[in-house]
Amino acid sequence: MPAPDRHPVGVSNEEFRAAMSRLAAGVVLVTARELPLDAQDPMAPGGEDVGMTATAFLSVSLDPPLVLVSLREGSRMDDLLAEQPLWGVSVLAESQRHIAGRFAMKGRISDRLLFEDIPYVRGEACGAPLVGGALATLECRTEQTVTAGDHTLVIGRVLTAQVPSADGGPLMYFKGKYRHLG
Repeated sequence: MPAPDRHPVGVSNEEFRAAMSRLAAGVVLVTARELPLDAQDPMAPGGEDVGMTATAFLSVSLDPPLVLVSLREGSRMDDLLAEQPLWGVSVLAESQRHIAGRFAMKGRISDRLLFEDIPYVRGEACGAPLVGGALATLECRTEQTVTAGDHTLVIGRVLTAQVPSADGGPLMYFKGKYRHLG
């Protein structure tokens, strides 16, 4: 019988994390707006904006334009995207480390407060916040979800893609820390 921290195939969680930490990844902020409490009532209050930092984000297809994000099963974003098919992605610049850290915090304050002092525009297609100063922004609609272990893979069709800022390099994640190229 394998040791408690080992999976039947032999790799432990720690070994897997250590190996995968050597894979440099870009950092994005995935955002979505909760649906209104009562969609039939135009006067009903809208839902909150929700955001999460992700490094497991990639391009899937050019035709049609598809991207994929991996969400921890049962997370607030996983639950929200199960109901709300429209979402946004902001590709963070190296100067936006504070945004990545803020939205990656465990036990964090409400999302409403997290967005309070961050410049953003609301996406025309998805209604979600798109971070000002990001290297690129995308607006997406969920096409498919796939359960994969303790995560949900969300494949989204890209509805809009903008490159609002050409300044600075990308924010990277490598060996458990935010980094920049250079």
